[in-house]
Amino acid sequence: MGWYTLSEPFEQLLSQRTSAMQRNPIREILRAVGQPGMISLAGGIPAPESFPIEELYRINEIVLDRYGAAALQYDLTEGFAPFREALAGYLAKKGIDAKPEQLLVFNGSQSVLDTLGKVLISPGDVIALESPSYLGAISAFSSYQPEYVSIETDDDGIIPKSLERVLDQHAIKFVYLVTTFQNPTGSTLSLQRRHEIAAIVKERNALIVEDDPYSDLRYRGEALPPLQSFAPENTVYASTLSKIFAPGLRLGFCLAPPLISEWLYTAKQGADLHSNTYAQALATEYICGGFIERQVPKIIELYRPRQEAMLAAMEQHFPPEYRWTKPEGGMFIWVEGPPGVDAEQVYWKAVERKVAFVPGKFFYINPDDGLATMRLNFTRADEATIERAIAVLGKVLQEFGSD
Repeated sequence: MGWYTLSEPFEQLLSQRTSAMQRNPIREILRAVGQPGMISLAGGIPAPESFPIEELYRINEIVLDRYGAAALQYDLTEGFAPFREALAGYLAKKGIDAKPEQLLVFNGSQSVLDTLGKVLISPGDVIALESPSYLGAISAFSSYQPEYVSIETDDDGIIPKSLERVLDQHAIKFVYLVTTFQNPTGSTLSLQRRHEIAAIVKERNALIVEDDPYSDLRYRGEALPPLQSFAPENTVYASTLSKIFAPGLRLGFCLAPPLISEWLYTAKQGADLHSNTYAQALATEYICGGFIERQVPKIIELYRPRQEAMLAAMEQHFPPEYRWTKPEGGMFIWVEGPPGVDAEQVYWKAVERKVAFVPGKFFYINPDDGLATMRLNFTRADEATIERAIAVLGKVLQEFGSD
């Protein structure tokens, strides 16, 4: 779709809210990724070979045999009943106690975030975020004109004392966190901190929005229970099947405290009536037919060596003044360069040599805080390609340091 310069009369028709809307800068940066020969370490996009294409032939047959026309019909706003039953069982394995009737299905977890903004945020409300944080959440929330405050983080996620200070010093509407294999840093909130943060929010009756799209992609270490399981009455839990099934199906879901759930339901009803019935039926059989239990290990075995190849190549090729995360899973590695580096300038030099990544400053409320940072994705390229791309990027970093 092209972008048009509107004539003055049409500009006058735009709502005040549009002044807070911005195009996602990462989506704009990714335009460069389409150049011939470009190696993309940029977007957080699943590898096409991770999709269960062969299995979908069988799943399609099962859906049509089992549900027939019901899978093609209008359906409940809250979601296809068999899918919500399947999700309840899926979540139980993660330690989340959810009844099917408590779950709401959305068009991807991004739609969950936008709808939360619609029902919770009034202009000027204060939202607390990790720093850096997921840009898609910032884009979703910003349309409703909040203010933001950052919570300090380290390699174990947000720092509980910083969260306490933020909650004590500001009237926080809610706290937004990606607790496991965070986007963009790949960091995971430790088990001890999950306990501490749960105690803090329960004591202050604060609300957490826990976004959990990556926790199934664990390559090493022990799985951690979601923060929701420690503070269910204070948490909106949002997740998606995009990373472990197919993102094009746009299937997200959430579990929220009753009052918030009621308003999410009302807002969704006005926005789109309901999510794709056929996609939900496919996902139902993907879960209930045991396909997910066979496919997720395949995805992990696809991604683990790619991550290992990237980390090994970075050790070999990156200048010694750079440091980076070593996540136990997820899709991203976060790089921090020395003071004085502008990773966006590095990006354009790298693109000239057919390697793309995402400058990290776009994940900060104040971009100046992240000038020397970058996010690298390893899921879409094979090991040899990753090694070649990191070698190129390492040369660019060395040359940039000598400018």
